[in-house]
Amino acid sequence: MAFIKDLTDGSHVIGHYFCKDKQQLVTKTGKDYLKLQLEDKTGSINAMVWDLGPQIGGFDKGDIVKVDAKASLYNDALQLTISRLRRSNPDEYQVSDFFRTSKESTENIYQRLLMLYQSIEDPGLRKLVAAFCVDDPETVRRLKTHPAAKAIHHGYIGGLLEHMVSVTTIALSLKQQYTDLDRDLLIAGGLLHDIGKLVELEPLPMGDYSDPGRFIGHISIGYQLVHAKGSEIKELDPHKLMLLEHMILSHHGEREFGSPVVPITKEAMALHLADYSDSKMKQVEEAIETDLTEGDWTSFNRPLERYFYKSGYKNEG
Repeated sequence: MAFIKDLTDGSHVIGHYFCKDKQQLVTKTGKDYLKLQLEDKTGSINAMVWDLGPQIGGFDKGDIVKVDAKASLYNDALQLTISRLRRSNPDEYQVSDFFRTSKESTENIYQRLLMLYQSIEDPGLRKLVAAFCVDDPETVRRLKTHPAAKAIHHGYIGGLLEHMVSVTTIALSLKQQYTDLDRDLLIAGGLLHDIGKLVELEPLPMGDYSDPGRFIGHISIGYQLVHAKGSEIKELDPHKLMLLEHMILSHHGEREFGSPVVPITKEAMALHLADYSDSKMKQVEEAIETDLTEGDWTSFNRPLERYFYKSGYKNEG
């Protein structure tokens, strides 16, 4: 298996990859061609099929495909030019080669979630978190496998669970400095702020947006889920439920970034800062780890609008 992270300029590539996206386009001269996004567990790469002759077999977005291609640099990023392609046979590959997972086992991450949940003192909030993260085996199974995003950050198996626990941990670290923060709200908000992504995003391997995800979005979906479940819990104080709902609705920080409201409590601001920190740091980590450009610097990262230095700190003597 020729993993994407190991490809270099000029490499002749014969291997199997997951076809994450497939677009049929037309050149300026009217010739049809394909633009593909291929992935394995080590990264993602664009691939072009300029000649749609009989050497290109039938395949669909979401298939594992075998390609014969050449790697080359285009706009400082590596891409493939494919000469032959067909749908892969099931006995030709291992599924584990294609889909990235959290570096830490999802079972270990889930155990950390349980420790956070068990430390909640408020009986109503504890019961609410349990309804989504503990009591229902099917929801727990989905948490352990679901991505946190389509592409930007934590877009892999277990990514949502990892993000939930990481955001909660960062939020709790703020309480060490700002001691009057409500610890139970920080935990409940951290663990539930993205619960709507279970509905917004389809399961992997595609991980695409669902219809509710496109029409409503995970913030509003999460608010609806938490409000409906929280309203059924008699131990949960309605005012505390409203504070938690505000945290969910405001966790993107600004209306221009998708939040219907901006944070107006200390806990909501702490959650927003924790979510922002984790998502941005994960973007930087993934940009460096999946970059295929030779040298000390990554290719230009469009979402973050910069290059990243990836070789560590030099010893200046």
